[in-house]
Amino acid sequence: MFKKLLIAGAAVAAFYAGTASADTTLKLVEVITSPERTETLKGIVKDFETANPGTTVEIISLPWGEAFEKFATMVSAGQTPDVVEMPDTWQALYGNNGQLEDLEPYVAKWDQASDLSQKALDMGRIVGGKTYLLPYGFYLRAMFYNKKLFEQAGVKEPPKTLDEFLEAAKKVSAIPGKYGYCLRGGPGGLNGWVMFGAIANGDNTFFKPDGTSTWGDPGWVKGVTFLTDLYKNGYAPKDSVNWGFNEIVAGFYSGTCAMLDQDPDALIAIAERMKPEDYGVTTMPKGPNGKTFPTIGYAGWSMFANSEHKDLAWKLIATLEGKEGNIAWNKRTGALPALKSAETDPFYDSPQFKAWFEELGDKDVVPTIMPTYLEEFAFFKDSLVIKTSQEALLGDRTPEDVAKEWADYMTKAQQKHLKK
Repeated sequence: MFKKLLIAGAAVAAFYAGTASADTTLKLVEVITSPERTETLKGIVKDFETANPGTTVEIISLPWGEAFEKFATMVSAGQTPDVVEMPDTWQALYGNNGQLEDLEPYVAKWDQASDLSQKALDMGRIVGGKTYLLPYGFYLRAMFYNKKLFEQAGVKEPPKTLDEFLEAAKKVSAIPGKYGYCLRGGPGGLNGWVMFGAIANGDNTFFKPDGTSTWGDPGWVKGVTFLTDLYKNGYAPKDSVNWGFNEIVAGFYSGTCAMLDQDPDALIAIAERMKPEDYGVTTMPKGPNGKTFPTIGYAGWSMFANSEHKDLAWKLIATLEGKEGNIAWNKRTGALPALKSAETDPFYDSPQFKAWFEELGDKDVVPTIMPTYLEEFAFFKDSLVIKTSQEALLGDRTPEDVAKEWADYMTKAQQKHLKK
């Protein structure tokens, strides 16, 4: 493994050595990547370069499905960036290891700091109370549904409960070549397991007071079984066992499957390819106790502590996080904005965002925040869960066995955290 990291480090170093630099070069890594997002990022960066003559920003875009491993390799090889797009699930991993700069002193002097929502400030400080990350926006799950497929299958309205969701999936899947649900069995699939597990369980509490994980409890196991049975019964495409974000969104707008749980970022591709009257967005289905638990996540900008150009790196973050940059970025990423002033922007006042704001206003909708404060969580989400859940979907392991492995892993992580 060490030899592989040395080789990878040499390759990355060669890449950097071959790039042109101005008086000062900042390195910016994008990890939740798409062509549209990268182009938007380039536009914001260009404005920063114009405002800071002699400074060049080198953008390195990592494909999301491989970003965790690729970025870890870069860091292990000593090729850290000045600024990185930091997912909430990585925040503790790099923050607890002392690799991120505490941005609190910069935020305290920033003339736009008062525009940051309290939720953004709280999430940025979730690791040890230090601002290792400035969230640019939030991702809250809701349910997309295909009105035309529902009509064809005889489904009269979007499902409000878990039972109605299963019945709708069954009816749509009876149509040749069509499926009820766009299952995300590959990268990023943890959210689905968490939501359906919590809905079936009737509670989204991850740990007991002594640090024991609830994943192995009967309610959570029931949710894991619900998703595995959905796949085994043919209510999701066979190849969805490997699907990531791009595949599930394409599966929805192509009309392959009728339901998709996703964040507002999926609206970008869907709205470009489907007529507004052909699809809708609704609250995630509720469980037996009348509650639902959509995941809410975030991503933002972080500075590496070993940056040699911290003041410039902060200026870059401030440009990305400031009103003009933040709104332009979120309109392309589809995230709910982290700035208070963005809430009055006409873009977010449109009907397409109605379902997310209705979810936030429903007393029976309890947003689920992942335990991202655990440094072990990044590996859990981006490696362990993907491998083991695929084994369950393919019938190689039972849901009970997989849920127990998750519980054992998370128990050790939480109890280690409690000891600290």
